[in-house]
Amino acid sequence: MKILLLCDDFYHPGDVPREGLELLAKKMHLALDVVADAKDCPVSFAGYDAVVMSKCDHISKEDNRSWKTDAVQNAFVKYVEAGGGLLVTHSGTVPGEDNDTSVLDGLIGCKFVFHPNNCPVTCGILKPHPVTEGVGMFCEEDEHYQIEILADVDILAASYSAAQGTPEKYESEPYFNAPANIAPCVYVRTQGKGRICVLTPGHVAEVWRNPEFQKLLGNAVRWCAGKQPNS
Repeated sequence: MKILLLCDDFYHPGDVPREGLELLAKKMHLALDVVADAKDCPVSFAGYDAVVMSKCDHISKEDNRSWKTDAVQNAFVKYVEAGGGLLVTHSGTVPGEDNDTSVLDGLIGCKFVFHPNNCPVTCGILKPHPVTEGVGMFCEEDEHYQIEILADVDILAASYSAAQGTPEKYESEPYFNAPANIAPCVYVRTQGKGRICVLTPGHVAEVWRNPEFQKLLGNAVRWCAGKQPNS
């Protein structure tokens, strides 16, 4: 399989998803192309079995201008609807600075809303699916992403974090003081002939190295690419 990874921005070092996918590539014999500067993003994704988006709306870690132009967003829609696979991890769910819902947000099916301070986040499977096959519960210190669902999605797993800080400060200092929370962390959807999968964990390298997340990641890549297990 040939995979394109779009990664790297000011808040999310590209080495994290790159290392995680390179670990997977050794097991699955993936051909992995990496684009860290979105100015180098291809105008067409033809030839790739799946695109992995692990990048917020920054051109690069040095340039926080938006890279999600109308042309780029329309290229994603065209690619997916023609049968391409799109796997969106963690930072890929972050919308533009204006927080308006974009065409690409609609394709992905969600947008990031909030996360508290890094904390233990437990991810558990809710239902059987090729993406969750063989994946067990796992827990790592991570950013617990909360998302707004924008489309019809099939939620496959949920994440949980315990309360932090004091209830009196939940609203005034939500980043350091947050109630216990359960949120969708894995879902799939289709659009046209294509497949989209979203995995919200993954701010830190330990998540990407976790054996259960590696299984989840491998399953998601195969499913998005329309491949069978062990292919």
